[in-house]
Amino acid sequence: MLIGAHAREDDPLVSAAERGADIVQLFLADPQSWKKPPSHPQAAELRDSDLTVVVHSPYPVNLASLNNRIRIPSRKIVVQHAELAAELGAIGLVVHGGHVTQGEDATKGFENWRKFIERQVAEGGFAVPILIENTAGGENAMARRFEDLARLWDAVGEFGVGFCLDTCHAFSAGVDLTDVVDRVKAITGRIDLVHLNNSRDEFGSSRDRHANIADGTIDPDALVAVCAAAGAPVVVETPADGQAADISFLRERLGA
Repeated sequence: MLIGAHAREDDPLVSAAERGADIVQLFLADPQSWKKPPSHPQAAELRDSDLTVVVHSPYPVNLASLNNRIRIPSRKIVVQHAELAAELGAIGLVVHGGHVTQGEDATKGFENWRKFIERQVAEGGFAVPILIENTAGGENAMARRFEDLARLWDAVGEFGVGFCLDTCHAFSAGVDLTDVVDRVKAITGRIDLVHLNNSRDEFGSSRDRHANIADGTIDPDALVAVCAAAGAPVVVETPADGQAADISFLRERLGA
């Protein structure tokens, strides 16, 4: 089992080595920016290394949005980031499920996801797999509750998209972690990546605030169980000072 961490963008190879990571996740640019990033300066080194790489898309991306000024740039930047992620030999590009705004028809958000994926597949596909991530809050989110995830997968599942399960997001969304892997796989048929994060806030808080494994409100045993059941690469997005300890803990408990 690959276990690693989200790392500094400027030198992910050093960050990975410091943490003892097998897999590293990174942004290719300012995570709040809409600008197309340049090629990563360590693209060749990352591609040729033994390190597994995954890229996270910028936070403003919302492919479900009914607002053209958000949805159209989101489509463009996801395609751009997938192309640049391929230069690193990345196994995928993580993209949040997105949302519509209050009072809007959620059906149109699912339709927007389908239109984007369907069109891109018709044009030759993505340079790396797209991994849709569940989200912590929002009454109009596309990938917060199981019923919404099912509607999203009805829209895009036939096109081979992947899924990234975030434990903090699920817990904060009021999802029981005991059977989350089985219930997600019953919908998606797959889990391609786990974001293994504890939560600073209580169950069902709708707040996305990550904590190190030993420091949050989720029982560490529950987090280990999710990893074991998912059988997918694991990335901790926890506070940096404790990431090495988080990775070490998971390796010991999982025999990885």
